[in-house]
Amino acid sequence: MTENPRRCADVSPPGPVVGTAVRDTAQDRVGVVMGHEGPYLQLRPLSGGREWDADPNSIQPLSPAELLSARVAEANARSRTGLGLSGSPGEP
Repeated sequence: MTENPRRCADVSPPGPVVGTAVRDTAQDRVGVVMGHEGPYLQLRPLSGGREWDADPNSIQPLSPAELLSARVAEANARSRTGLGLSGSPGEP
């Protein structure tokens, strides 16, 4: 008995593949797809951290320019934190 190729295609998870950098428009966050859990994608910030669930309908893949911009923004944020320039008055 042969398998129906169309049926096998229906089993694959929807949305981008693991490792793809995307923007979650519902939460206005950028992350990397770490997996699929039920109807949701699991994303993690580019520089690591806690994963969050995202609706696949609110996900947009990042262009190379958008990915570079997001990585530079995170590097800048890390450098300000290391210098004690977190932006909150009264903090060292």
